[in-house]
Amino acid sequence: VRWMMYWIVFALFMATETFTDLLISWFPFYYEMKMAFVLWLLSPYTRGASLLYRKFVHPTLSRKEKEIDTYVVQARERSYEMMVHFGKRGLNLAATAAVQAAAKSQGALAGRLRSFSMQDLRSIPDET
Repeated sequence: VRWMMYWIVFALFMATETFTDLLISWFPFYYEMKMAFVLWLLSPYTRGASLLYRKFVHPTLSRKEKEIDTYVVQARERSYEMMVHFGKRGLNLAATAAVQAAAKSQGALAGRLRSFSMQDLRSIPDET
């Protein structure tokens, strides 16, 4: 449970860090404070991740639980529909490519056979 709390808080920290790096990375000792914050989160003595998780993350997730569940259901339905759509599209593209390749190779074979005389065709050994 402790590691779950840490990784959730750390993931939120990394997501917010993306924007804060752009905005306040000029601040003196910014990177040192980030390192100290991560050590504070990780330390078993301070239990910073547990504190932040219990104080902020868990109450927020509890309040938004119904909304999160509906978004998960919608994402599952949409992902299934997208997979079916792209699967059909991929199969159609593959079938079209196969038909075009067969038509081109058949045309090339017919053109090659037309260039032979009947005597040349008789000299080709039968494959049985």
